[in-house]
Amino acid sequence: MDLGLAGRRAAVAASSAGLGLAVAEALACEGCSVVVSGRDPERLSRAAERIPGALPVAADLSDAAGAEAFVRDARDALGGGIDILVVNAGGPPDGDYEAFEPADYLEAVHLNLMSVVAMCYAVTGEMRERRWGRILAITSVTARHPLPGLILSNTARAGATGFLKTLATQLAADGVTVNSIQPGLHDTARLRSVWGDRLEEVTRARVPAGRLGSPGDFGRLAAMMCSEWAGYLTGTAVPVDGGLAQGLQ
Repeated sequence: MDLGLAGRRAAVAASSAGLGLAVAEALACEGCSVVVSGRDPERLSRAAERIPGALPVAADLSDAAGAEAFVRDARDALGGGIDILVVNAGGPPDGDYEAFEPADYLEAVHLNLMSVVAMCYAVTGEMRERRWGRILAITSVTARHPLPGLILSNTARAGATGFLKTLATQLAADGVTVNSIQPGLHDTARLRSVWGDRLEEVTRARVPAGRLGSPGDFGRLAAMMCSEWAGYLTGTAVPVDGGLAQGLQ
């Protein structure tokens, strides 16, 4: 299926590995010019080499200033415009309530809420002028179904989801869609580093599908949400989690 994205310019935040990289690969396969980004120069270089024609942009998304700089640098690398912005950032530390102090929540909010806000503010003007744009945020199923041991992520990503839902109503009439895609447990190096030998046990216990998600499948679904044909899809938060989230919404 042709998603109608050939020639579009896409900036994918935090895409030197994991799900961000999978989304960048999927968009490139659809004919987009793609910026990949990350903090580690070696990993970023490997990611760019993996995707023919990808443009590497170093970025630190841990605060709003770094997020704004990423959008600016990505726009320059792409030749002056961004049609598709995939908002993404690494997750905060794992742990329960007793493990953290209020200052830890502030760091998580900067990473997983304020970076989202800053990237959106930096790109919406040009999208509105062109009357076409796609903003897709990779968040987490924890925004829908808070999980034990992830209190920082549960808190910050819920705020980001509320912001994105509200922003979608402001931009819909301008031809700009705003959605989020919520991964559950996918087969990434970070997930394996967190759970180690317990990963299979955790997957069987929590995921009705009984297996980890495929990053490639996740990337292709994300590309579909950015497609020409998804112009009437906005304000959604789509869980891609093998049935992990059990709520009705």
